[in-house]
Amino acid sequence: MAEITMDIEMNQPATRATRKRIRYLPREHGATAMLLTPIVCAAILARAWHWSELAVLVAAFAALSAKDPLVVLVRQRFVWKQRHEETADAAHWFTGWLVLLIFSGLVLLATWPIKATLAMGLGVAIFSALAIAVNVKNRQRSTLFQIASALALTSSSLAVCLSATGTIQPWCWALWLLVALQATAGILVVHARLDARIAAKIAAKLAAENPAQTAPADETFRHAATVAIGFLLSAAAVAFYLSHVWIALALLAAAIGYAYDLFLQRTAAALDMPLTKVGQRALALSCIYALLLIVGLW
Repeated sequence: MAEITMDIEMNQPATRATRKRIRYLPREHGATAMLLTPIVCAAILARAWHWSELAVLVAAFAALSAKDPLVVLVRQRFVWKQRHEETADAAHWFTGWLVLLIFSGLVLLATWPIKATLAMGLGVAIFSALAIAVNVKNRQRSTLFQIASALALTSSSLAVCLSATGTIQPWCWALWLLVALQATAGILVVHARLDARIAAKIAAKLAAENPAQTAPADETFRHAATVAIGFLLSAAAVAFYLSHVWIALALLAAAIGYAYDLFLQRTAAALDMPLTKVGQRALALSCIYALLLIVGLW
């Protein structure tokens, strides 16, 4: 819902008062958690420390933060016919984040193997270009893009492992896959909730006008979330079979938590729950999942 509100604001000329309030910091708390949680997990599992891990953290946060001001600048250049007042703020913030990104990138260039640096840099550039294009066209709710976002954000674990150990360890590939799987399911469940909330409001409005009218809910994300939960359960079964009990418990906990959330979304009381509380519950589940993964991969 916050994304929709922000998109509307970005497509309308801002008043002077509104412009003063714009701060181009990460506004998608779920995306921030998906970026930082794998960093923490990889830093713990690496059992080693290198100062370049700080550069990874700065680069990851700067890259995430630079997206919103860059979207404004691209819209100003290719979409808006008149100059918007928030463009100046966006330019300043984007410049600041870009400086941090370049500085941290130079640090990593000096400490990482050249091939790994080029591969990571190319991956970030490709996904950033995709994210900008998708946001400018207001297609950021695409299921495929949401899955790509989960894969890209959680790949921060690979960068930390590379900084800490000098190479990407086998356990880190497993960590990336497992965290990305959980993050994908979480994204889809949240969007299923947003669709259900919108459908409930439309249904209430139509019922007030004409009790015979109904508004079918868009269940695209609900179906996708159900498939993602199925993958979690399948992965849990495989982990149990391979005697990775703690990893299986992590996957099972995530699957049960998200399935329960989808079940509650059928009730009006659950849909009326503040999104802040929903986010807190999702963060708690992600933390439990991460802790179980750390134990399982230790």
